Amino acid sequence: MRKYFLVEILENSVQKVCIPTHIKANAELTKIAFGTHMIETVIEKHNRQTIALSRDIAEKLLIPPIKVPMHLFVENDTAIIGPLVGVFTSGFTPFLLRPIGERSLFFSKLLSVKKSIGALPFVFGEQHINWEQGTINGLFYHLDGWKTYEVPFPNVIYDRLPNRKSERQTALKLVKDRLQNEYMIPWYNPGFFNKLDVNDRLQQNEKIHTFLPESYAFSSFSDIEQMLAKYGHVFIKPINGSLGLGIHQILFDKVEGNYFCRYRDHAGENKLIKFSTLESLMRHIFKGKKLNRMLIQQGIYLLRADKRPVDFRVHTNKDANGRWVVTAIAAKVAGAGSVTTHVKSGGVIKTVEEVFPALEEQREVKEKLADAAIKLSAALEESMEGIIGEIGFDLGIDRNGSVWLFEANSKPGRSIFSNPQLKEYDQLTRKLSLAFAIYLTERAISQPEEIFK
Repeated sequence: MRKYFLVEILENSVQKVCIPTHIKANAELTKIAFGTHMIETVIEKHNRQTIALSRDIAEKLLIPPIKVPMHLFVENDTAIIGPLVGVFTSGFTPFLLRPIGERSLFFSKLLSVKKSIGALPFVFGEQHINWEQGTINGLFYHLDGWKTYEVPFPNVIYDRLPNRKSERQTALKLVKDRLQNEYMIPWYNPGFFNKLDVNDRLQQNEKIHTFLPESYAFSSFSDIEQMLAKYGHVFIKPINGSLGLGIHQILFDKVEGNYFCRYRDHAGENKLIKFSTLESLMRHIFKGKKLNRMLIQQGIYLLRADKRPVDFRVHTNKDANGRWVVTAIAAKVAGAGSVTTHVKSGGVIKTVEEVFPALEEQREVKEKLADAAIKLSAALEESMEGIIGEIGFDLGIDRNGSVWLFEANSKPGRSIFSNPQLKEYDQLTRKLSLAFAIYLTERAISQPEEIFK
């Protein structure tokens, strides 16, 4: 089992490093490293459960004055203190009180788990990098406030870019490429998932294709007609959409021969409009929209609570041992007349226990969702490029008890944690999203060929 140690500064010594006696090494330790900075020095053993550094060593390594326990990794003749975890994002402000604008609260909560995992995380953007010095002016959250410290390039980088627009910026792409390729820094959770791409890749995996609703890129009205005849209703979604925006449900009334479209308009109101033909529906509802960027998906008759459809958000994370674990499950009950279960459309976040009073049903629902989420996580990791550390799944269970995947999110939102009964899982997801950096650091040191293959 890994252990982590407080770092103490020795004020009355120079060129001195002491580590606990039980730390094993295959060679004499002659170097100490923090992030990408490394210096040669004499390393001694002592009986204390701390890493002791003389101030001159700590200053050369650029260790910030933050009391947080850290791990000690040993490779050949080098002792490595860390991990130093860089959280990469954009949207910074010049104000230290809220340096990342409205998202400052999220990042302060994320960084606040540092003491419980034994890592030192900070937030940075492209403008904070000093390429010539090999350092970053990182934003640290400590003692209920934001502080800036110059630190070495980190051991690992956690991608928290806020949207696809920022991800497409050339300057940010160059940062990612340079830190990964020139400095060999593992970069996890890169990129937002594309719904159609995810579906196409997962369809090739026989173990999980039963979770996938029939889905196609829009090509013609006849595709919609065929799926309506088969399923009674379909969903039309933006291929790169998020937060439930732009989702439309089309229903066909076989008795009356009418078509209905349920959606949320620009004013945020839920609408249900009747049409006599599919052509008139498409002309009216999708006028001016680029249908080639839309996905047609099979409609599922979901379980209901209070006569409203229910689906589920399931979070999975890689833990400090590199294993997929389920970290949160929440039920989402659709709002009145809503096309989705999203909170902004009137949806309500509930626990599984609130939706299913019977203990046996609670257990069965949780087991089904957890089993599907772990299998889907492993399949996505296998089929997608880059290192994936967390996923948020939108899953449904139909009236026959089958589980369906509606969406996979590489940077899952946090709206489910507004339910007070899910607060502990909020903490767990944040903790594991950074604890995975410990595993990546260890692997990058001992088996870099596995990380950078």
